[in-house]
Amino acid sequence: MSNRGTPIDLEEPSLGHADTCAVTLVVNGEPRTIAVDTRASLLDVLRAQLGLTGTKRGCDQGACGACTILLGNQRVLACLTIAARHDGEQITTVEGLAHGDQPHPMQAAFIRHDAFQCGFCTPGQIVSAVGLLSENPDVDVNEIPEQMSGNLCRCAAYPGIRAAIADAKGAR
Repeated sequence: MSNRGTPIDLEEPSLGHADTCAVTLVVNGEPRTIAVDTRASLLDVLRAQLGLTGTKRGCDQGACGACTILLGNQRVLACLTIAARHDGEQITTVEGLAHGDQPHPMQAAFIRHDAFQCGFCTPGQIVSAVGLLSENPDVDVNEIPEQMSGNLCRCAAYPGIRAAIADAKGAR
């Protein structure tokens, strides 16, 4: 007997409500306990739940670096990072770099060197540069392009970005 003509249910099964869990994320020095979808990226939680929109959504595939944040002192792509896995961890976004009205030295260097054009990639570039100098304070200025290769700039502001990082490195 053939099953030809037998209807097949192609509908996706109902997922119902996503699993959630409570996590405490220490974001820019402030502990924030929130309920998160266990599948949510750190990027989604930062932007949608915590209102920190400085971290940009670029490619959602880890290819552009627009969503770079610091997890501890390590550079991480927030679009590829599951928020629920980082309970109790220190997260720094671009909003957490300045001290009051004083920009972070890297932010000031980006301003001095006009290291931005449209500005979309700038938060990720700045956070990545801060992370780079934290990871390797003695980085050779000739290594900066390779060390920053995970952060793309469609406007090609790379000369200013590299000059800003070298400037901030020298100011340390």
